[in-house]
Amino acid sequence: MSRPASDLAPTLDALWRIESAKIVAQVARITRDLALAEDCAQDALLAALQTWPRDGMPDKPGAWLLTAARRHALDRLRHTATAAPLHARLGAETDLQHAIREADHADAVDRAIDDDIGDEMLALVFTAAHPRLPPEARAALTLKVVGGLSVAEIARAYLKPEPTIAQRIVRAKRLLAEAHLPFAVPRGTELAERLPVVLEVLYLMFNEGYAASAGEHWTRPALCEEALRLARVLAGLLPHESEVHGLTALMELQTSRLAARVDDAGRPILLAEQDRRHWDALLIHRGIAALARAEAAGGTPGYYTLQAAIAACHARAPRFADTDWSRIASLYGALLRVAPSPVVALNRAVAVGMAEGPAAGLALVETLSDVRELLDYPLLHAVRGDLLDKLGQKAAAHAAFTRAAKLAGNEAERGLMRERAARCGPPKATPNKLS
Repeated sequence: MSRPASDLAPTLDALWRIESAKIVAQVARITRDLALAEDCAQDALLAALQTWPRDGMPDKPGAWLLTAARRHALDRLRHTATAAPLHARLGAETDLQHAIREADHADAVDRAIDDDIGDEMLALVFTAAHPRLPPEARAALTLKVVGGLSVAEIARAYLKPEPTIAQRIVRAKRLLAEAHLPFAVPRGTELAERLPVVLEVLYLMFNEGYAASAGEHWTRPALCEEALRLARVLAGLLPHESEVHGLTALMELQTSRLAARVDDAGRPILLAEQDRRHWDALLIHRGIAALARAEAAGGTPGYYTLQAAIAACHARAPRFADTDWSRIASLYGALLRVAPSPVVALNRAVAVGMAEGPAAGLALVETLSDVRELLDYPLLHAVRGDLLDKLGQKAAAHAAFTRAAKLAGNEAERGLMRERAARCGPPKATPNKLS
């Protein structure tokens, strides 16, 4: 039975968010061209919009989209091989033969023989983190292709203008296409050289799933799960890299709280109000074990290991009141020395406010109020509002929460900030002065 395209659109949009990165990753192995793989995936999506309303949604929609994208890729390569000038035709035909072999090479065991890991998604991450790309372009490209984030979401993650991020992504795709780089997980020293960028990308990808910067939903669990899966694969591949275990630990511990972060209606639940019985004990156990492996590797704890240690403080506390905020403030101080940033400074201010009182926390927040990167950062105003509220400065807190609501890109976050503002009461009217 056919269905109107408008009825299928929400379902297809949700499916696309889940499947698009996997489709692009697998097609890129065929085309050896990331931009072309994205085009073929979009062609498959368009074909679905045209045929599914008429024929109905297939039983395995993800497999349908992948098959369609592969066919489009082979058609594009056949056309290139046929239309190319005689002197270029040999190379095009070689690419086509390679593509046909890759398209037929679907068995997972065979893929594992060709690759250390046999995971197209991880190959996609490492390809986008190639050192030939400018450092600022690597993460943006991977978040777009692997994480399925929009340009606006990536811009918010980096606190950069959208046009800047869009230009980075376009330039990165062009450079990858011109370089004809192999689509595979690197080995040896090359793998280690690209690792910091890959960890950064997985971290940002996870964060976008944990607290979505845009859209209707507070969290995007599928994005968290994919980032965590890739981190676990990396930890198996690089068992002696402390920061790989540190990032894995951080993701395990944060994922353990996902179910408790929203209510049945999808509304956010703040940490102090979460029912810790809903925290996943198995994930907490895995996270603590991964943190122990990171710390056992020796050396000064790195960016991800320190954050995992902070998350472990929360996980070990049976109740919110039992949280060791002094320890957390100290860890944020260490994190600020390892990786100074306005966001880390803001998080430290929150911890200090919990450990030493809201006045101490507010004093630190006020020093950040003129930092350019934080001027339009909603969490700065949310934190300020919370501290002012605790100090009884209701009018100022109302103004801060209202500002945070206006800046929030996520609808759930916007609603929460409006609720916090409403609890502070309406702003006091300024009395008119008689002339």
